[in-house]
Amino acid sequence: MDDFNDDDFTFARPAPKPATTTTTTTTTTTPDESAASKKITKQLMPWVEKYRPERLSDVISHASILSTIDKLITTGGMPHLLLHGPPGTGKTSTALAISRQLNGGKESGMVLELNASDERGIDTVRDKIKAFAGSRAALPGVMKLVILDEADSMTKVAQFALRRVMEMYAKTTRFIIIANYVNKIISALQSRCTCFRFGPLDHDSVYKHLEMVCNEEGLEFTAEGLEHVMLLSKGDMRMCLNIMQACKAAYNIVDKPSVYLCTGAPEPEQINKIIQLLLNQNYETVLNGLIDVQIKHGLSLIDIITSLHEQLLRMNLPDGILSFVLIKLSEIEVALTAGCGDRLQLLALIGIFQIAKTMLQQQAE
Repeated sequence: MDDFNDDDFTFARPAPKPATTTTTTTTTTTPDESAASKKITKQLMPWVEKYRPERLSDVISHASILSTIDKLITTGGMPHLLLHGPPGTGKTSTALAISRQLNGGKESGMVLELNASDERGIDTVRDKIKAFAGSRAALPGVMKLVILDEADSMTKVAQFALRRVMEMYAKTTRFIIIANYVNKIISALQSRCTCFRFGPLDHDSVYKHLEMVCNEEGLEFTAEGLEHVMLLSKGDMRMCLNIMQACKAAYNIVDKPSVYLCTGAPEPEQINKIIQLLLNQNYETVLNGLIDVQIKHGLSLIDIITSLHEQLLRMNLPDGILSFVLIKLSEIEVALTAGCGDRLQLLALIGIFQIAKTMLQQQAE
């Protein structure tokens, strides 16, 4: 075999690739376009967020609670807080307003907001809360803030672990615990906090706020319509705004018919008709009448029972009979919540009033 010689082979070099030029296009947004974008975003927001108070002074009702909290912040001696009470009464809005007043809100990196109904276990306390509380503050001397919303959903083990974290980092971190039911918060946590109860919002404050929202949104309304919104919401501002936004989308007016059509709740006249049936007719007539009302107006039995309870309290019934009826209505409500069928509970409802009618006749004699 001939000797291998490198000179016998020639390798062609690949042709160089043509040079490519890259052009970068920079899109600039004018102030007018930015303002228009923000306006569209605000229009699409749920009204609950759109009209959420920014400052403590914007929160309606609870004047004494808000003034006390404001003084605690101003003097620099704010303790851990426990805000409890029914839904939609301003607890979360107050906590967020406190965070803005203290540190400029969540954007500052000094606020950790958690919804305890989603993150309720001990791992959340160990990992997220403890890591945040133990981290170095971005600005020396500034207090970090942990907001725990719906903390009554937290497990007992997680609450006991949180107790120790609150003690360890008390010099650098404050906790705001928010709960609907204070009895579900362990006493060890309650004793470490200053507690404020947020009751249902008062009538006049809610009416003025709803009137302001209607004017801002260009939404027609009647005084009767706003009254029925408040009647259905029972002091829950979140529910009020949701009902009004539904009325805006469907009918562009807040009046009595639109409110009840949007919520599906039975109107007072329908409940009065049902009570007259229950107290004045025989079993078969009442059954057929109630089924017709349910089909015609699309009412659920649980809504009927809730409205019956409110209407019965306004009636002049003897105490013994009223107590009997209310106890039995509560038993039907429990059965419906547990998953019992509507038909059987409807028959039980009619039976309660047949017995009550007999008791009334016996007392009259």
